[in-house]
Amino acid sequence: MGYRKSISNVVPLRRTVGVPLSNATLPLHSQRIDVPTYDRSALRPSVVHIGPGNFHRAHQAVYFDDLARSGVSRQWGVTNVSLRTPRVKDLLSAQDGLYTVVQRGERQTARVVGSIGGYHYAPHDSVAVRTALADPQTRVVSLTITGNGYYLDPRTGEFDATHPDVRADLAAPKSAKCYATAWAYLTEALDRRRRAGIAPFTVLCCDNIPDNTPTARTALVSFATLRDPRLGRWIERNVAFPSTMVDRITPQTSEEDCEFVERTFGIADMLPVVTEPHCQWIIEDSFSHGRPPLDEVGVEFVADVSDYKLVKTRLLNATHMALGCLATLAGYQRTGEAMSDPVIFGYVEQLMRDEIQPLLPARHPMNTRGYRNTLLTRLSNRRIPDQLSRLARRGSEKMPSFVLPSLHEAIRQGRPHTLLMLAVAGWARYLRGTDLYGRKIRIDDPQADVLTDLATRAGNGAYPLLEHEIFTEFRGTPGFAEQLGDLIADIDERGVRAALRQALQDTARELA
Repeated sequence: MGYRKSISNVVPLRRTVGVPLSNATLPLHSQRIDVPTYDRSALRPSVVHIGPGNFHRAHQAVYFDDLARSGVSRQWGVTNVSLRTPRVKDLLSAQDGLYTVVQRGERQTARVVGSIGGYHYAPHDSVAVRTALADPQTRVVSLTITGNGYYLDPRTGEFDATHPDVRADLAAPKSAKCYATAWAYLTEALDRRRRAGIAPFTVLCCDNIPDNTPTARTALVSFATLRDPRLGRWIERNVAFPSTMVDRITPQTSEEDCEFVERTFGIADMLPVVTEPHCQWIIEDSFSHGRPPLDEVGVEFVADVSDYKLVKTRLLNATHMALGCLATLAGYQRTGEAMSDPVIFGYVEQLMRDEIQPLLPARHPMNTRGYRNTLLTRLSNRRIPDQLSRLARRGSEKMPSFVLPSLHEAIRQGRPHTLLMLAVAGWARYLRGTDLYGRKIRIDDPQADVLTDLATRAGNGAYPLLEHEIFTEFRGTPGFAEQLGDLIADIDERGVRAALRQALQDTARELA
């Protein structure tokens, strides 16, 4: 993926008032950074993306921008749809859909992305959303709506038809002004396409959740079946749901980021994205209405994504969760700052090398020493202002998906697992809502109230936290509750760094 102008040696502009970003000002901005030179009006809107957050704009939209710049195809423009907030539409519509992506690593690069041609806020633009989804030109509908947007029961994995949003959408007439869920919009659009004899679009889940293909399939087919069983069967037979693995560390945009872009490039960008140089997208080669030629710009199409996802989620995402909680308790706020602490760095390195990696498929291109070292470099990148709070959020979803499977397998195989246990202990202590210095922590989790209550009542012990359903398979494990309680107490009484040192020493002796 090219077209990124280095800014390593660019002297920041002296002025403090930048030029707004728009189609009209692109020639001016092209003097300092790369901008789209293709005819944006000629892009065919063949992709509708639901959930246009920072990750989408740093990842999928960049790949489609690369595709347009390459000249391979102009048939893959993107339309963004937001179900929850008008903010992205309001800010980026004022910029003609343009925004700046800054990559920070050993070198800094910047570019303006122009692949997104339209923004719709569903509650206000319901007709436009429906029209875009039903349009024969739309071949792919991609999603980044996070776990809550799938409405699956965490205990059973089945679609939660009792959720108020789902019930409201099921009860709404087809003439309803707007819907609350993505699945209602997709169901209506696919029904219209079926009746008109138009091929269905591909549903491409780009969320960083395990089993994203069956998750998206279950949600859409279940909702459609509740509306019309024949439609549900048609979707199940005809709509492709390719599995994906996506990877790019992308923090939330801060006011400081906006000021940096304006000060450095002279661009008054209201919603820039700051991200890392690394970017990866692997997609199962299964499409129902034409495949975008993204392989021309670095995307890998493979027959089976499962091992790629397994390696990435167990090594990177599990480590994210462990680091987010433990480093926050130790008083850090940013990932790069925490990784500059040699004790925390040593914990992360040994966690991946000695406890997680041996459990993964041995012969796999991502499960290598080189990949692990790449992750250490990425996590240590102090030029990316990645908030630990972002890493630690939604633990009730991440723990059972990324951390606990490795812990369960290590226990089953009789392998060392103290460092994995320490990740769970760090989360348990984090859930009390204060760090070790008494500063308040905001618990960003769909089950925050329940978990905080359980963790607070547990104190320096494992009960009653182990009553929570995510620990069901560990309740009968001999010594599990006692070891977890001891590690929570060690963190609370001696501090994170002392607890990490002890655990590292114990693990090294066990492996000797």
